[in-house]
Amino acid sequence: MQLNDHIGTSNGSMSRKENTEMTLHITEHRDGFPAGTTNITRHDDADNNALITLDVVKLAAGESLSVKTDVETAWLLMSGSVTGNAGGTEFALQRSSLFDESSSCVHVAAGTEVDMQVLSDTEFTVYSCDNTLPFAPRVFQPDDVANEPRGKGQVNDRCLRYVRTIFDDTNSDPNTGLVLGEVITFQGAWSSYPPHHHPQPEIYHYRFTEPQGYGHAELGETVLKVRNYDTVKILDLNDHSQCSAPGYGMYYSWVIRHLPDNRYSVPEFTEEHTWIMRPDAKYWDPQV
Repeated sequence: MQLNDHIGTSNGSMSRKENTEMTLHITEHRDGFPAGTTNITRHDDADNNALITLDVVKLAAGESLSVKTDVETAWLLMSGSVTGNAGGTEFALQRSSLFDESSSCVHVAAGTEVDMQVLSDTEFTVYSCDNTLPFAPRVFQPDDVANEPRGKGQVNDRCLRYVRTIFDDTNSDPNTGLVLGEVITFQGAWSSYPPHHHPQPEIYHYRFTEPQGYGHAELGETVLKVRNYDTVKILDLNDHSQCSAPGYGMYYSWVIRHLPDNRYSVPEFTEEHTWIMRPDAKYWDPQV
């Protein structure tokens, strides 16, 4: 098993394997994002294509945003406050904590006019894919998105985390091409566990409760050391369990691209570790 933090070689050369890992684990934004739009991935990336475009958009109080979307697009509020209109649906979004407040999101089809007025400094992560099918605009408020305590009661709550599924096939139009959510990993704990996988490509984007926070992300048998503002592409049916270092809460947004002939529904858990999900599972814990 390999553990990677910064990938490269001292003489500036790079093997094909190292180049592949760099395009899967994107680390170049660890100092944060500037004002305006920063592109992280594209739905037509030449290497390790996850079929999803991910941008970070930072807007100052008093600015406005007006766009007509070319493809399916979702704006996930990371912080700040805005009012706006999406295809005739008015909204007001506000968020001050990724960890203590649930999700606020606007999800629209191609050809939708979206206008926003920025009330305080605001940051969005923006997800899009090459889908032009029509569907009605949706606005998701924190009361619409449950903090699901997934893993509760398993192995003494070592993998208890909050999963926030914003939209998927249970609450979205079948013309949509994305699934979007968030996970809050408790300090020193695991998430996306037991290990699981699925054929649809996925992207994780990370934030931590402290700027020096970090965690570990599995990609099959490779383990990546993830830090604030990192992004990881999950491809090729790789298992992708996560853990956060003690003292540091770990947030990641997760976005999955439905495949044309295979829409995402539930993951497949790796069989050798599913025993921990049984109510009568027997595991070692210290007795003193």
